[in-house]
Amino acid sequence: MAWCTGILPTTCTLLNSEMTDPRTPEPTDEPVSTPAPEPVAPTVSAAAPSSPASASPLPSGWERETLEKLAFASLREQQAARRWRNVIRLAWLVLLSVSAWMLFSRAAPVTDKTTPHTAVVEIKGEIAAGADASAEFVVAAMRSAFEDDGAQAVVLLINSPGGSPVQAGIINDEIRRLKAKHSKPVYVVVEESCASAAYYIAAAADQIFVDKASIVGSIGVLMDGFGFTGLMDKLGVERRLMTAGENKGFLDPFSPQTERQRVFAQAMLDQIHQQFIKAVKDGRGKRLKETPEMFSGLFWTGEQAVEMGLADQLGNLDYVAREVVKAEDLVDYTRRDNVAERLAKRFGAAFGEGAVRALRSVPALR
Repeated sequence: MAWCTGILPTTCTLLNSEMTDPRTPEPTDEPVSTPAPEPVAPTVSAAAPSSPASASPLPSGWERETLEKLAFASLREQQAARRWRNVIRLAWLVLLSVSAWMLFSRAAPVTDKTTPHTAVVEIKGEIAAGADASAEFVVAAMRSAFEDDGAQAVVLLINSPGGSPVQAGIINDEIRRLKAKHSKPVYVVVEESCASAAYYIAAAADQIFVDKASIVGSIGVLMDGFGFTGLMDKLGVERRLMTAGENKGFLDPFSPQTERQRVFAQAMLDQIHQQFIKAVKDGRGKRLKETPEMFSGLFWTGEQAVEMGLADQLGNLDYVAREVVKAEDLVDYTRRDNVAERLAKRFGAAFGEGAVRALRSVPALR
């Protein structure tokens, strides 16, 4: 019995002759004599039609060469991946180290206390609580500068349009106290502007140096806001504000302002204005050439300020350090928020804003 298909006849005959035992007769009802198989001479079968790939034999050892190439390629890929992992880990380590350093440290001057130098404290931007020019940062920087034995003088480098009279008053008082305690001069160098609360601070210095085009002055106080009562009447919008105390909501922009409230606010502004004027007169003394407009809130160029006695002379930071202090080396004592602190403040502000929005859903007492 043959079970070969698709194989050459000679091969099939060989398989049949090997698998069939001539001595084992098939079970039949009648005895059947099985003739002995004819001897088959070993022959070489004709080659079957080969595939195109086997038509051109590959060179000897090609399998080994291919395997070696694959192995080396895999090894190189693993080495490259390992190097990149190490680089990424190192980069993360450096980033975390820098972040930790920035989080737990704040820029502070590193100098030998015995080396003579001019201490510099910058007051730039709005003077307000939480800003770089806040009383907290400026006072801390001034204390460090005054306590440094190598600091021959303290220079306040000002470029500010003004801000809070409270923050300016705190800095003004601290300048006077530190000058008396440490017996060191304080100079102010004005860059673009030194107006309003910034000049409130500058008035406590021993001398004020300006550029001829600097903006100086604006000795006055203001309180601003908006009123929408007329617009609300035209739109038919009603403002429902409940207070305990008849004047509790007198600064509300959606409520009308009475004459009594206006007089009260004006009296408060006048009092703060007189405090400002006193600080300027105490600081500048006889150098002031007072005019009716000096304390009206107007501002002048640096050149005009020198003529009016609001400033002493023209000069920049390098000039003051070289010619006045006689210590050309400058050391910056300015305190600033680092990156981590700024991110924390922004996150805190965003969180607080979300909380306020949530609380606005119910009436609030304040």
